[in-house]
This record gives sequence, structure tokens and C-alpha cells, in this order.
Amino acid sequence: MADDYRGVVGAFPYAFRASDSLLFRTYVALGGLLTVAVSFLFVAAVVGVIAGTSGAPGGSLTLSRSFFAVVGLFVVVPLVAPVLFVARRHRRRERDDRRDGRYDTALAAAGYLFVLALYVGLVISVPPSQQTTPTGALAPLIDLLYGLPQLAGLVPPLLAAAVILLAHRSLR
Repeated sequence: MADDYRGVVGAFPYAFRASDSLLFRTYVALGGLLTVAVSFLFVAAVVGVIAGTSGAPGGSLTLSRSFFAVVGLFVVVPLVAPVLFVARRHRRRERDDRRDGRYDTALAAAGYLFVLALYVGLVISVPPSQQTTPTGALAPLIDLLYGLPQLAGLVPPLLAAAVILLAHRSLR
């Protein structure tokens, strides 16, 4: 492809056009929307924290403001990583490389796994005062997730992010 992407935002349409994998193309669309939504949520949270602590002195409040930004990066980076990896690979390789389809599909699957793991991590970390009684076929699973310590909510997204890196490393 003669047209090169410019930065993170340009990588999304570039990767969408360059890939032949339908699963990856759906991930580009969903991953892009989720990245924008999550970014807005974290920016709003940081603004809320700054507004709520604006009259207070520095110290630990400054740390909590920075913590929101760091957590936001740890969520957004794995969401965009599959798209960036695929865009970079297509930019550097020949268009007809047959391994690209398998690589693109694997990165899309890993990206979807991260989205699912992020949701599972959020369910685990719901405070007990905000938990509702689960109903339906998934009620035992939700009960199990609610019963885990809230700090365990970090494990699924971290493992899924590692799977993204592993898929990239093993198939490149």
C-alpha cells in the first residue's frame, strides 16, 4: 500500500484496509469505539478527581490523580495494540504474505479476549454494596466472580494483555 498511516489514529483505517481477516476488521471497528469510549471515561474521571480535590494540598491527592491516568493507559494500550501490531506488520511486509491472515486473526482473537477479560475484571471488582443478585444461566458464574477478592479483578486483563504480546511474538 502506498499510503502510510500517520500515528495511532491513522493506524485504524490503515489496518482495516490492509487486512483480509473479517474477524480483525470487526475488531478494528469495535476496538476503536471501545478505545474512544474508555478514553472519554478516564478523562472524565481525571477531571472529576481534579475538581473534587482542587482545594486540597498536594501529596497523596496528586498521586490519586496520576493513578487514574496510569490505569487509563493500562486499559487503552492493550485495546489498540492489536491494531498497531497489524498495521506495522502490513506496512513492512509484502501484501501477498500468506502468514498475514493467520497473524491478523490471532491478534483479533487476542484483542477480543482482552475485551472479555476487561469485563470479567470489572465484574470481579464491583463493590459489594453495588452487587445485584444475578439471575439466568450465568448466575453461578457471576456469583463466583462476586465472591473473589476485588484485587483479583486485575488478573484477567493482565493475562489477556500477555496473550496479545504472546500472539504477536509467536506469529511474527
